[in-house]
Amino acid sequence: MRSGDAPAKADAVPPAIEVTDVTKSYGHFTAVERLSFTVERGSTLGLFGPNGAGKTTLLRMLAGLTRPTEGTVSVDGVALAPDDYTTYRTVGVVTHETMVYDELTARENLRFHAGLHGVDDPAARCESVLETVGLSHRGSDRPGEFSHGLRKRLSLARALLHDPEVLLLDEPYTGLDQRSVADLETVLDGFDDRTVVLTTHDLERGVERCSRALVVDRGRIEADVDLDESGAASFESTYRQAIGVDEPETSEPVR
Repeated sequence: MRSGDAPAKADAVPPAIEVTDVTKSYGHFTAVERLSFTVERGSTLGLFGPNGAGKTTLLRMLAGLTRPTEGTVSVDGVALAPDDYTTYRTVGVVTHETMVYDELTARENLRFHAGLHGVDDPAARCESVLETVGLSHRGSDRPGEFSHGLRKRLSLARALLHDPEVLLLDEPYTGLDQRSVADLETVLDGFDDRTVVLTTHDLERGVERCSRALVVDRGRIEADVDLDESGAASFESTYRQAIGVDEPETSEPVR
């Protein structure tokens, strides 16, 4: 390098997820309207909002299960595109549909999905994720015999099979009893190196789990909150104001 030349800059590492001007419309109804945000690697982002706010639609677009009407979703710097299975393999998703088959055993379900993802040594990997979600003893049972909580655990095992860098969870706590919630929390505690995006109505657990929150209402982002700096009580107040339940606080004196 010649004297006086500036040192070459290293290539910037893209965020885990980048959403740019994303809109999703169904006929005359707009479920998500021109949303833009990024999710940094290794962080946990919570999507909060009332029913019908657009959270699930947004999560499905992040997973590549639904295509935006406008805008782009990028994972690891690569825009999701139809039939781009290489990019989709970096994402694991748990939705309300478990994506498992009742006529197969839990182990057979996982081996089937392992084949779809091209997982190396699928037998060993299936046993590993069954152990991770606490289902090793139920691997030979069919999901039709499982409780809601156990089916959700199996769905999580399916999502983890290909060791995704990004994990998307749609209402992971819904319908779970206290033991199942504790089991899920234990599993999620092991994901510190992954990027996680989850939707939830459970403000208390969401604040504890997430480092950042987006409050979504009527398809728009109404608040973006750093949860490392905002406590549960403070965030609840922000949330209620963002969705229009409470009036914004004012410092002006009441006359």
